[in-house]
Amino acid sequence: MSALPLPIALTQGDPSGIGPDLTLSAWMRRTGETVPFYVVADPTLLAKRAELLGLDVEIVETTPADAAGLFSSRLPVVPLSRRVSGSPGQPCVEDAAGTIEAIETAVQHVRSGLAAAVVTNPIAKSVLYASGFAHPGHTEFLGELAARFWNMPRPLAVMMIWSDMLAVVPVTIHIALAEVQAGLSRSLIEATARIVDHDCRLRFGIGKPRLACAGLNPHAGEGGSMGRDEIDMIIPALEALRASGIDITGPFPADTLFTSAARPGYDVALAMFHDQALIPIKTLAFDEAVNVTLGLPFIRTSPDHGTAFDIAGRGIARDTSLVAALALAGRLAVQERAGLSPGSLV
Repeated sequence: MSALPLPIALTQGDPSGIGPDLTLSAWMRRTGETVPFYVVADPTLLAKRAELLGLDVEIVETTPADAAGLFSSRLPVVPLSRRVSGSPGQPCVEDAAGTIEAIETAVQHVRSGLAAAVVTNPIAKSVLYASGFAHPGHTEFLGELAARFWNMPRPLAVMMIWSDMLAVVPVTIHIALAEVQAGLSRSLIEATARIVDHDCRLRFGIGKPRLACAGLNPHAGEGGSMGRDEIDMIIPALEALRASGIDITGPFPADTLFTSAARPGYDVALAMFHDQALIPIKTLAFDEAVNVTLGLPFIRTSPDHGTAFDIAGRGIARDTSLVAALALAGRLAVQERAGLSPGSLV
């Protein structure tokens, strides 16, 4: 990982969840190959959580420029402008401002050339909503930050969940199931697929990504007898994508698209709604899956799980997904700088 020019900016996540636990654990598991990272957080939060968990972690307040040099012996923390309470398992609306500040600051650091990538710890959307947060989730907020800091039209931020076994993209994300049909459109399917194809080439180094698309209805509509969404919307979108040179197949019944026999036939599966995509990958690779946001002018990854308030501060949270998210962010940053191509997504 010596080609990595800059450290990774890791956000604190919800301070009452397992984000602080995972952060401390990930730093303690560092090796000579670990990509250096620093945490955008309230240093007192991490110090208190380390004491609660009985972890011998020396925490040092620093700047992004000095973080990499400190990482081998101390956990570098770029402090927030405000303190948070961060009582394990007791989410606090007053802490939402710090959670949001950490995300904004990490993205600003990448924009300013101080960090190579952003990795975000889990947030609790209900807590943020109660504070007036106007975005459906992390993914959509990052799209807004890209528009703000890069002075560009708001990009379509696409959520990909990646693991060594499977990579999936939900076309519609954080909306109610009853709203999925109205939220889907031919243009959204096409735009999502084009972003997936582009970023798989640019950041994952796949020469010609193979995409597979699920239908919306059972049996992919069964020729129209179970719904015409495939005939009227999905199939025309796939035909247009293929005509433009994108390798995409489908629509396939979702109940067979993720089987062990089907998965070797594609690099990424596009699903029509959140659970259609996330149920199979969380079943197959819950602890190792990584959330990667495509379509942004910066690299962002995250663990593919929530805040787990019920186990925060108990020392039993598994850091596997965060460690994988940090490693993938580092891998993508190295490739972006050096132009390396790993050859396949999974």
